[in-house]
Amino acid sequence: MRTGRISGPALGVALASWDATGQPRVGQQGELVVTAPLPSMPLHFVDDPDGERYKRSYFDVYPGVWRHGDWVTVDADLSVAVAGRSDSTLNRMGVRMGSADLYAVVERLPRVADSLVIGAELPDGRYYMPLFVVPAAGERFDDSLRDEIVGAIRQSLSPRHVPDAVVPVEAVPRTLTGKKLEVPVKRILQGARVTEVSAEGAVTRPDMLAWFAGFADRLASGRGEGR
Repeated sequence: MRTGRISGPALGVALASWDATGQPRVGQQGELVVTAPLPSMPLHFVDDPDGERYKRSYFDVYPGVWRHGDWVTVDADLSVAVAGRSDSTLNRMGVRMGSADLYAVVERLPRVADSLVIGAELPDGRYYMPLFVVPAAGERFDDSLRDEIVGAIRQSLSPRHVPDAVVPVEAVPRTLTGKKLEVPVKRILQGARVTEVSAEGAVTRPDMLAWFAGFADRLASGRGEGR
């Protein structure tokens, strides 16, 4: 037994850690994958007749191989350290939430142009869920806008959905196909370098990734923004 580690995979679980290209990693953090069917693996989701949602949830990154959505380090002795979610799922106090639910509420507000919510397990053990918002043209971010956002989330969703901080940003970085960079920004907040999470020329507003890196530095030093 080693403090802070799972002593080994359960029986019947072909667990491994893979890098972005699908190569196994030993002693280094990677994606938790299961390379063969396991006894308790679900076969489908309810109300998902063609299996598309099921495939998107677990098989979209490594075709035919289950990706669980966690960062893990697997040592040579098969002990495992789990670092937190690798996908953009929000998990607060054991309750999973979708980022799209928050966007639907926040981006309906006339004074908000865009938003990005991140749920990150930090190295000090905290779970930090900030909401970054781009004010609409001609709008100024102030306490009244922050209160309006928090109130709308609390009323339309639940108090548990209210972020730890509401932070103004100039823009939300996206892939060239328009997808918000939730996972890369999450990894930056967890301490990854910008060059580790995004290729040059692959995103809009790459300058914003440097901004998030600065935000992560302030967060690590205790100078992060509060609600």
